Amino acid sequence: MSQTPAVPAATEMSHVPWSRQANIYQVNLRQYTPEGTLKAFAAELPRLKKMGVDMLWLMPWQPIGRENRKGGLGSYYSISDYTAINPEFGTLDDARMLVKQAHALGMKVILDWVANHTAWDHPWTRAHKDWYKLNAKGEIYPVTFTEGPEPEYWTDVVALNYDNPALREAMIASMAFWVREVDLDGFRCDVASLVPTPFWERARQALDAIKPMFMLAESDKADLHRAAFDMTYSWDLADIFKAIGKGQAGAAELRAWVARQADPKTNGYPAHAYRMRFTSNHDFNSWHGTDAELYGDAYQALAVLTFTLPGMPLIYGGQEARLAKRLEFFEKDPIAWKTRELEPFYAELLALKRQHLALGNGQYGAPVELLDVGNAQLFAFRRSAGSDAVTVVVNLGKQAQSYTLAGQRLSLPAWGWSISTRP
Repeated sequence: MSQTPAVPAATEMSHVPWSRQANIYQVNLRQYTPEGTLKAFAAELPRLKKMGVDMLWLMPWQPIGRENRKGGLGSYYSISDYTAINPEFGTLDDARMLVKQAHALGMKVILDWVANHTAWDHPWTRAHKDWYKLNAKGEIYPVTFTEGPEPEYWTDVVALNYDNPALREAMIASMAFWVREVDLDGFRCDVASLVPTPFWERARQALDAIKPMFMLAESDKADLHRAAFDMTYSWDLADIFKAIGKGQAGAAELRAWVARQADPKTNGYPAHAYRMRFTSNHDFNSWHGTDAELYGDAYQALAVLTFTLPGMPLIYGGQEARLAKRLEFFEKDPIAWKTRELEPFYAELLALKRQHLALGNGQYGAPVELLDVGNAQLFAFRRSAGSDAVTVVVNLGKQAQSYTLAGQRLSLPAWGWSISTRP
């Protein structure tokens, strides 16, 4: 069996310059507009640029399998053709135009990529059966997970077998198609840890040869940062946020989290690793709950932390409209854009992130210095880079709290926060 050539390990991975102070905004294309098309979403680009969005993450835009489809429209993540556009969303020319318009406004675009599995009716299942994992009878079978407390069956998709070198090359060619055809800036890679890391390293090398990429892994595996991915998911912080929303955690747990990040023995990530901080995404919203369900009155205070703690902040499309429902995953269920009341809130945070070097991503930002403000109920910290400093104090409780900072006696309302940019 031939092996994918090894990629030298990066001791200090650099990142595309545009990403160093950047944020990311996820687009659930089907639900974003009443039309649910690329053209309809493109009309929103000027608004998002004005709000301060840097990078758009579009969920998969390829055709969805029909065999064993879930619901009426199926899952974005059941792909029947890697190099085509789902007619539900538009055409290849619509995709080209969307990316061109985004670039003209100074925004970047990454596409959700599903390398672990395909739909049952993807042409590869007929032409290249050996590219798939097979059961004891030599048959392609549904993706199955047995690591958790109960088996999990993804009945609408079948798993690819990366022991096959021909599959690896075909997958890289499919990714390269979109970089060449529509000028994509990178990929968000679904269940990235289920695909061998050497494949991702080879793919990154090949794609960077076309154009420098930005790569986000849906994983928290540290080794993916060696030479494949710029950014991974920060589920650890998201879990603390959910516990805070339930009243089961607070400032003490956040301070302990910061201590773990600062300790090489418990952190495990290289200094150059970007970590994605978030309060929601398509999975959280559809399967776990809305912001109101998960966090209640704590929501905005937690959002502030995603922008000010080290890492890149994610906004899930619709959060600026207080997305108040769990969007259906397999059906048409448009976001209700009745209000955009949180748009100024996000615009202010996006500007803060961009304007302060101390809030840079990965090795480009400053570490966290925890502050003692005389009240253990409050979470207080500073990030300083030269003459640039950002000081944050957040009240993660239901009662107003007083504190002392720089010799001043101050107070915060329940779930309130203070951000100071004085040196």
